[in-house]
Amino acid sequence: MKKIFLSTVLLVAVCLASVGQNIVARGESNSAFGNYKIVKLEDHMIYNNKELDKYMITYENTDMKVMVAIDKQKKCKKYYVLSDKIPVQYECNGTYFGIKKLDKALLSQGYGTSLDNLNREEFYHQKVLVSGTTNTIEHLNLIASYYPGLYI
Repeated sequence: MKKIFLSTVLLVAVCLASVGQNIVARGESNSAFGNYKIVKLEDHMIYNNKELDKYMITYENTDMKVMVAIDKQKKCKKYYVLSDKIPVQYECNGTYFGIKKLDKALLSQGYGTSLDNLNREEFYHQKVLVSGTTNTIEHLNLIASYYPGLYI
């Protein structure tokens, strides 16, 4: 009986701790950044007259926050990965999911991918992360895991 009560209290505590945050995933980055957490944000990013869903990726060993805005396309999605240092985009085109330089239209908003600030070898290794299509949460997990590798 005590075990059931203790288990119930523990479950309620975990549920209450996650209230207020819409945590969609957690995992290991396999980098010095440590474990990551992905939270769905309530507000949206307006881009090309569309409301894009936003997610925030945080890592346990750095105060860096990475915002990901998702643009739903006809075949799949574009994931605009925006941070102070290395803004890039990942794209699913129905055949594969991988990294690209940021769209030129985002340059006017102050974002731009400079190859001088990133690990070029890792950038080219991320051109194709997975073949085929997967879902949004799997894509976000891939981004959270591989994005830290872009830092020199």
